[in-house]
Amino acid sequence: MKFVSYPKIEDWQDLLKRPTQTVEDIEDTVKQIFSEVDSKGDEAIKKYTELFDGIKLNQLEVSNLEIKESESLVSEELKQAITLAKSNIELFHKAQRTQKIEVETTQGVRCWQEKRPIQKVGLYIPGGTAPLFSTILMLAVPALIAGCEEIVLCTPPDKKGKINPAILYTANLCGISKIYKVGGIQAIAGMTFGTESISKVYKIFGPGNQFVTVAKQLATKFNVAIDMPAGPSELLVVADDTANAAFVASDLLSQAEHGKDSQVILVSTSMDLIKDVEAEISNQLKELPRKDIAEVAIKHSKSILVKDNVEALDLINTYGPEHFIVCTKDNDFFVNGIQNAGSVFIGNYTPESAGDYASGTNHTLPTNGYAKQYSGVNLDSFMKSMTFQEISKTGIQNIGNAIELMAEAEGLQAHKNAVTLRLKSLDNE
Repeated sequence: MKFVSYPKIEDWQDLLKRPTQTVEDIEDTVKQIFSEVDSKGDEAIKKYTELFDGIKLNQLEVSNLEIKESESLVSEELKQAITLAKSNIELFHKAQRTQKIEVETTQGVRCWQEKRPIQKVGLYIPGGTAPLFSTILMLAVPALIAGCEEIVLCTPPDKKGKINPAILYTANLCGISKIYKVGGIQAIAGMTFGTESISKVYKIFGPGNQFVTVAKQLATKFNVAIDMPAGPSELLVVADDTANAAFVASDLLSQAEHGKDSQVILVSTSMDLIKDVEAEISNQLKELPRKDIAEVAIKHSKSILVKDNVEALDLINTYGPEHFIVCTKDNDFFVNGIQNAGSVFIGNYTPESAGDYASGTNHTLPTNGYAKQYSGVNLDSFMKSMTFQEISKTGIQNIGNAIELMAEAEGLQAHKNAVTLRLKSLDNE
């Protein structure tokens, strides 16, 4: 990790840059694939699946036999772990339900708000170097609780045209039957436009690499909503001498192993802690199966020494981390002061991986600084708030004149007339 000591505030912007390609570097490729999928459907999907995933597929949809076979390929221990995680995720997301809100704003004017599920949603599940079956739980569980009518799942196949059995098992456990062997840009395009096999959806969820992120952003130009621009994973840890250096190092490495374009940052007021963490990273890295990936991510990650907690908090809010771990003597200072973070993990015994898998919170979170304006996925992500109003004769008489005056002031005579006609009819009764 690159060490930076007491950086000046004017240098923070460059210091905190993410190791990502610009949209311009990727956009032309994404546009080309979108155009082909829009015009050629499955044919284009299969073409790019062969090009990027190295497999020629005759059928995109996963068969019932493949789903059934997956059950025997997943160990009982893993099934139990998935069931535990699913239970906790369900419990936390069911608690997010809100009731209908109803108010009589003026006598005879009744307004209320209710939530309705998004009817058709698409879930993108990364499956390259790490098949993220846990992401199915994070997306399918709230979608089902919300009551979404149609759920489409896309995930890339391996070189043999297979889907990881844990992905199929988890999807089946969540009641998802429409599963497609499609990854990357072509998956997002397929769900955006619809093809002979893949249904068009109204909103797309799920993390992915930089190409998937740009593809999701492009999808919004075709009347498809997205959860957020969720790209390469990132983690920031703030720690002092009260933290366990081995724990901190393990958390930093847990995100570094996601991908070569992941970024991890350690912020501390203690030089001793930074040295201890760096030594631990060096030792723990040797034992990781994904050492080659983590090493690259660590090279463009940083340890930052700051003068005090106030400066640390300012720097963290400027960065807006996807995952934020707090291990300090004064955790409350950071917990109460953090404004920009996807999800916060507090104390020595709260690893980020708990949120990734089984604590119950959602791990689909804003990256690349988008925590400054986006929330992580939650139950409301799968719902729309709709407002209703019902006005009685007394109600229109109470607010009618105000509407007429405002409409006339804006020069919208038809708006005024819609009220005037009603008021006159009541006068004639």
